[in-house]
Amino acid sequence: MLTELSSLQLALVVAAITFGATGLGIWIGRTISRRKGGLKEPLGVIQGALVGLVALLLAFGLTMAVGRYETRRGAVVLEANAIGTTYLRAQTLEEPMRTASLDLLKRYADARIALSESVPDSARFQAASNTSVDIQNSLWALAGDTLNRAPTASAPRLYVETLNEMIDAHTTRIAALDNRIPAPVLWLQILASALALGVLGMYLASHERGVLMALLAAGLVTVMLLVIFDLDRPHRGLITIPDSPITAVRASMNAPPAAVGPP
Repeated sequence: MLTELSSLQLALVVAAITFGATGLGIWIGRTISRRKGGLKEPLGVIQGALVGLVALLLAFGLTMAVGRYETRRGAVVLEANAIGTTYLRAQTLEEPMRTASLDLLKRYADARIALSESVPDSARFQAASNTSVDIQNSLWALAGDTLNRAPTASAPRLYVETLNEMIDAHTTRIAALDNRIPAPVLWLQILASALALGVLGMYLASHERGVLMALLAAGLVTVMLLVIFDLDRPHRGLITIPDSPITAVRASMNAPPAAVGPP
């Protein structure tokens, strides 16, 4: 559910839960303050424990999100290097496989850029992924023809090696995009934060202190939750995966090939 929401919808949902829980806690705390019950002291102990627990949960979630974000960035660099190396080695092939392979690699780089600009699991993302797989099959078929023509030549063998790495990089990148923080963990962070903020609001209001700090805490927790979600939502929101390595490789393909194929 959370991954299907837009960034604005997600922000509204998280803010409504955290600030709603804080406001409810403040209202209950003011009701308690009018009575002579002995709930104020144990309430302080509970809110301290809950705030510490939420801090640990947020730190754990942020660590998970940052780790996955760095993995996705590394997958983009790895794929850009594989595409660039494959394009360079394709220049050493015999004709007509050389020209056909170079053209297909340009189209493949365009498909990978389109993949970077698409939201995972969307129709555009799936179309870019399917196009990439189709081009991979065409490139592999050309590579097979090249090997059949010159089975002992070094250039085709080196080209096939990097082409295989480029195909593997596609799988690595798709897997990295699908590797997200489990939904139960995200909901645990939201609900635990809401509970802790509600108890904090109850504690401050029951002691007839200013509740501004409770609202500020709710704002801070909301921002932290949104940062965690944004890191875990590739190609959506303010924190996205840069595709500059692949765009740089694609730009280099516009220049004339540096190597000349065998006659």
